[in-house]
Amino acid sequence: MEKKKLVVGVISCSSMARKHMQGVLAYPDAELAAVCDIDEAKIEETLTKLNEDREVPADPTRYTDYKELLKHPGLNTVIIVTPDQLHREMAEAALAAGMHVLCEKPLALTREDMLAIVKAAKNAKTKFMVGQIARYTPSFLKVKEIIDSGEIGELYFVESEYAHDYLHIMSQGGWRSDPIRNGVVGGGCHAVDLLRWIVGDPTEVMAYGTHKLLPMVDYDDATIAIMRFPNNVIGKVFVSTGCKRNYTMRSVFYGTKGTIICDNKSEFFQLFLMDENDHKAETVPQEIPVEVANHNAVGEFQHFADAVLSDTDVPTDAVAGAKTIAVCMAIVESTKTHAPVKPNYDFTV
Repeated sequence: MEKKKLVVGVISCSSMARKHMQGVLAYPDAELAAVCDIDEAKIEETLTKLNEDREVPADPTRYTDYKELLKHPGLNTVIIVTPDQLHREMAEAALAAGMHVLCEKPLALTREDMLAIVKAAKNAKTKFMVGQIARYTPSFLKVKEIIDSGEIGELYFVESEYAHDYLHIMSQGGWRSDPIRNGVVGGGCHAVDLLRWIVGDPTEVMAYGTHKLLPMVDYDDATIAIMRFPNNVIGKVFVSTGCKRNYTMRSVFYGTKGTIICDNKSEFFQLFLMDENDHKAETVPQEIPVEVANHNAVGEFQHFADAVLSDTDVPTDAVAGAKTIAVCMAIVESTKTHAPVKPNYDFTV
């Protein structure tokens, strides 16, 4: 019997798409068969960079129309790495074509589009996964392991931030400044999803925003959201898409027996624990070394491919992706109403 294999097409040849291509090439039972971008020069530039250190260069078929890519002979898997506004159209088309789909976050920008994708994924006979890539960052994986073990006791306060200066990338296609998009939904979903993954679904949010950094966008470029989580945990998410600093997802987890301070771009994270008599916390933290693999598309694709080939549930299906955006939408709504908002997690279709 012939061994099952993923024959993969990647829609987009952005720098993030190249990371996804590396994930495909690193997986032993996957083939990078096709790539697509409306810019032919970008396709060649991306493949040149992709093959710089490879003994056997990847040579996928090139397409400039994703609908033609979906017709590629033998193709059974698609990775969508396009601007957020295109996710619904492409996800529905790929699922209708019988493809397994890995779609970049955010799932979509409107509730209507999320419901449409959830319905298409539910009716498909293939797998659909949302690329919530913070769940594959080595530091965050280790942090979740420690929290789940009970080592820092019971969580009572958590926080995460998405601090990313968009100013230097606003000219890349202009899609980030589309009025339908918001920095909390498009980028802040990383921090929101991280906390959802570790703590659970927020039951209520209260948020404030300001707009002083990105004059070319209509949305707030700095937002602070306070959240209530299950088990009487409170939390905070800070999103700034115009901050003047290096990109970071610095996160802190406070437990009754210890505290973790971590980041997605650091070679270690800090762990404070109670002393052996549980009297007081250590004043000098342990520094836990971790691999730096921000945007770990290799690990993400491995989990997706394993689920496809073993016919098991994907880690983040369409509903999971939609729930993260439901929280983000509640944050945005709260900044406008100046009132607490309960996220709408009903994605029944």
